[in-house]
Amino acid sequence: MQQYLLSIYQPDGDPPPPEILDPIMRDVEAVIADLREAGAWVFSGGLHPPGTATVLTLKDGEVLTTDGPYVEGKEHLGGFTVIQAPDLDAALAWGRKLARAITLPIEVRPLAHGSGG
Repeated sequence: MQQYLLSIYQPDGDPPPPEILDPIMRDVEAVIADLREAGAWVFSGGLHPPGTATVLTLKDGEVLTTDGPYVEGKEHLGGFTVIQAPDLDAALAWGRKLARAITLPIEVRPLAHGSGG
């Protein structure tokens, strides 16, 4: 089975207040539970804000260290889920469920062969 990365893009700034975020997170947990029950879930993770990132860049034979995100933008990668699915259509169906639950854009991308899957 092919593995797919479901990337969650969220806007920069503070998260919504608990009265908005809590029901969303319950819906996300329900999708994760469905993924687990279907045997499609591989693993998931949320990320700290982009300001906590450290970027390593090779330049002139030296690896430079820079604090902060690689690219400044209005949104950032906030979390991800890796799933396994028989084909892209099945992965997109899971992506749609996650998008409905989290109310944020989801990018669905197959993992390249040889990436551990």
